[in-house]
Amino acid sequence: MKPGACFFLAAALAMSASPAPAAESFSGLFTEGEFGLSFRYRFEYVDQDSFVEEAEASTLRGRINFGTGVWNGFSAFAEFDYVANVFWDDYNAGGGNTPENGHLPTVVDPTGPDWNQAYLDWTSQKGTKLRGGRQRIILDNQRFVGAVGWRQNEQTFDAGYFNTRLGKVDVQLGYIWQVNKIFGDDVPAGQEDHNTSLVNASREWTGRGKLVGYFYDIDNQDNPAVSSRSVGLRWEGATNWRKRALKYTLEYAHQKDAHNQPVDYSANYYRVDATLEFTYVSPTLGFESLGGDDSRSGAAFQTPLATLHGFNGWADKFLTTPAAGLNDLFLGLKGPLGAWTWNVIYHDFAAESGGASYGQELDASVSRKFGERYGLLFKGARFNASSGQSLDDVTKLWLQFTADF
Repeated sequence: MKPGACFFLAAALAMSASPAPAAESFSGLFTEGEFGLSFRYRFEYVDQDSFVEEAEASTLRGRINFGTGVWNGFSAFAEFDYVANVFWDDYNAGGGNTPENGHLPTVVDPTGPDWNQAYLDWTSQKGTKLRGGRQRIILDNQRFVGAVGWRQNEQTFDAGYFNTRLGKVDVQLGYIWQVNKIFGDDVPAGQEDHNTSLVNASREWTGRGKLVGYFYDIDNQDNPAVSSRSVGLRWEGATNWRKRALKYTLEYAHQKDAHNQPVDYSANYYRVDATLEFTYVSPTLGFESLGGDDSRSGAAFQTPLATLHGFNGWADKFLTTPAAGLNDLFLGLKGPLGAWTWNVIYHDFAAESGGASYGQELDASVSRKFGERYGLLFKGARFNASSGQSLDDVTKLWLQFTADF
């Protein structure tokens, strides 16, 4: 383990409250444990202008996990995934997984086995938690740190994690020494060595909202171009407007180069959005801005540990912020339709620096649950690039079925 990880774990233990009393027997770890089993089938179709052929990915993910009982505050959790092709495999899995399919659009769902999670927990009587091992780390809305749960192979972290409450403030600390990316273990792109520290503190006021402050020090030793330090504030508010619930977000962050980053830069991030909730339809209006510099490359605000699919369009055209930055003005509508839930979002993308238009995107989905175990999703995205841009038009369609036991 790296020195930073040892320091983090020692500090966390020093701050923790006394552990819970011992259980009756050590065997309770196993006799009181629980197994979980789930399956997720997805068909993804991609028609991208820069490719002659379309991609058709038909994949099935099986997942099994086991969480132990608790003994003297200790517990453990392990989760194993296997992704297989079913019927169609005409796609580029990305990251060097399928070099023979380089002529096809990319769908980052490589096949094969994966130890998704394997960690040890210790929890005190007062709720302080210390976790070490391979794990998901999800902070806030996953804009900076997330699990990339949309892909069949998730992003997880080999890390130490600490969570406690200091009065009314919830504190989360993390130290990451390896990121296990969605490309899988079979290719070099699937893992990155890190010396990354995460600090996230929040306080909630019931009925009014939650204030979050964060500091993320990303030291990516395999990919220096995304090393940075970001500090920010986020307010998640809730109020009533004409007897309707109004939820809104205000967020600002500043990012600078750090560690082995080869580019000296400074960039800002802004987000404001609001959702007004009605019985049958809830409109959302928002604006997100990631700073850049149209005069030089590598000076844009990046969030390399985020769940990026949930932001800036489902077509995934902006997984890396363009050199000139990105402004995303979006309008959404969502609501119920019987047993179904529907969602439509329109995006207008432009450069933050220079103001050039990148294009527009329309996303739509319908989904429903069948009982407590099964789910069905239909989803689509269409991105139309503005003329004069290096971006190309793309259409993506998804059919997904889930079963959880």
